[in-house]
Amino acid sequence: MTSIFDTVLDRRATESLKWRAYAADVLPMWVADMDFRSPEPVIAALHERVEHGVFGYPGRVSGFNEVIMERMAQRYGWQVSAEEIVMVPGVVTGFNWVAQTFCAPGQAVLVQTPVYPPFLSAPANSGLLRQDAALVRRADGRYEIDFEAFEQAITPQTRLFILCNPHNPVGRVFTPAELTRLAEICLRHDVLICSDEIHCDLVYSPYQHTPIASLDAEIAQKTVTLMAPSKTYNIAGLECSFAIVPNAALRQQLQEGRRGVVGWVNVLGQVAALAAYRHGQPWLDELLLYLQANRDLTESFVRQYLPGVQMGPIEGTYLAWLDCRATGLEDPYQFFLDEGRVALSNGADYGPGGQGFVRLNFGCPRAMLQEALQRMQQALLKRNH
Repeated sequence: MTSIFDTVLDRRATESLKWRAYAADVLPMWVADMDFRSPEPVIAALHERVEHGVFGYPGRVSGFNEVIMERMAQRYGWQVSAEEIVMVPGVVTGFNWVAQTFCAPGQAVLVQTPVYPPFLSAPANSGLLRQDAALVRRADGRYEIDFEAFEQAITPQTRLFILCNPHNPVGRVFTPAELTRLAEICLRHDVLICSDEIHCDLVYSPYQHTPIASLDAEIAQKTVTLMAPSKTYNIAGLECSFAIVPNAALRQQLQEGRRGVVGWVNVLGQVAALAAYRHGQPWLDELLLYLQANRDLTESFVRQYLPGVQMGPIEGTYLAWLDCRATGLEDPYQFFLDEGRVALSNGADYGPGGQGFVRLNFGCPRAMLQEALQRMQQALLKRNH
């Protein structure tokens, strides 16, 4: 049975970063946006707003707060008030803004590696130190938190912990027990938490996302949660995200830190976000089934046809984290680009623990995914013979 997600769209003629970064014969399986058309209600809402023809300075679109409050309550049993919701142009902007606002020069930001590259550069962007707590990779490729090492990484300079959950690139959806333990350590050391939860809607059965701030009121008071519809509904280019900040004093500080630095969320981004959250669930339900099948196909193909490559279990995100160390390839990213004409994300960019890995984006039509995997297989076969 064909799916709406099987349609191959030509994105080379657009301003797509993903499709413009490499030569025309290279399949781009790198940056985390999907090669799918956004939900029709989102496109219709954008058309309607564009037809109005006036695009002045934006306030907050009517109904946005209510949709977020309802979504948090329904999905997570988390009661959020309207004043706790702060609009942000993007999640990366958000955690940089948080670091800049709450940390003083000489203080440190803690991250769990390997991790999405902007986490690694955020501390230096604000003149801060970076501290790494390594996630531990088991033999089956699943990553776990070493809580003792996490706590030992904290020093008197540590002011902020930036959490990535669901985790990019390792695909973990951390459990309430894991999150509670992380939060308890942070509370004990008076470390603020900034939780990037941008992939929260992209979680596969039987796993479930838990916002760390929803665990209890004390944790919520020390947490800034960042979410967005951008990954979920493939509207990253419209730049609409939001923060949930239950602590009024922190919220006030953030708003003061925004002046002249962090801009407003654009009109069309807000319109798209509202339509996605109001009307996009049937599309998302179908998407998750499609992505899960893509994940399973990738896992099976890697196991059978890519000798020396291992893919750990992916609980959330549409990103496969591939361990290529057993292939003997010095630089798997460059090898698959040069020999397979497949552009992946280079694991070395994800900090300690990323060397010898590549990240593959399987958020694309199945035919495109199969083509990329077959190119990788052929490249390895050619090398091994």
